[in-house]
Amino acid sequence: MQVKYIQPFINATIKVFKEFVGVDIVPGSPFIFNYNENKYNYDISGIIGIAGHTMGIVVVSFPKIVALDFASKATGEKITIFDDTVIDLVGEIVNIIAGNAKQGLEQYKLVISLPSIVKGVNHQITGVSGVPLIGIPFKSEKGSIYLFVSLKDLITA
Repeated sequence: MQVKYIQPFINATIKVFKEFVGVDIVPGSPFIFNYNENKYNYDISGIIGIAGHTMGIVVVSFPKIVALDFASKATGEKITIFDDTVIDLVGEIVNIIAGNAKQGLEQYKLVISLPSIVKGVNHQITGVSGVPLIGIPFKSEKGSIYLFVSLKDLITA
C-alpha cells in the first residue's frame, strides 16, 4: 500500500470530527497493524469498502465510552446506551470520512460502499489480503479512536 493513500484519510478524519461531532482529535503515528501483537479496546467499528483503481477498506473503531460521548456531542443530548443512534452515527462518520478522503484521491476514480457496522468487545478487523492494514490512533478527551486503512493499487498491481 502506498503512503499517498493515508494522508487524505487522516485529514478527512480530523475535519469530520471537528465539523460533524464538534471534537478536536489529535493523530498519532501511523503503524502497521499486527494481528498477533496489537490488541485494542474498541467496541464498535464502521467499515467502508473502496473500489475503482484501488480496492480495500477504511475502518473507524471506537471504545464504547468514546462512541457514547461523540454521539452525545453530535446530537446535543446525553446518550448512555449503545443504541441505533450510536450505530447510525458511527456509520455516518466513516461514510463522511471516506467521501472527504475520496476528494483527495480523484485520480483513482474511487467508489465507496455503504457503511457496515461491527459491534462486539475487542472484535477483530482485517485488511486486504497481501496489503498491510495501517492504523492511525487519534486521541480525544474521552479516549482514543483508530482509523485503519488497507488499500491496494490495482493499476500497478
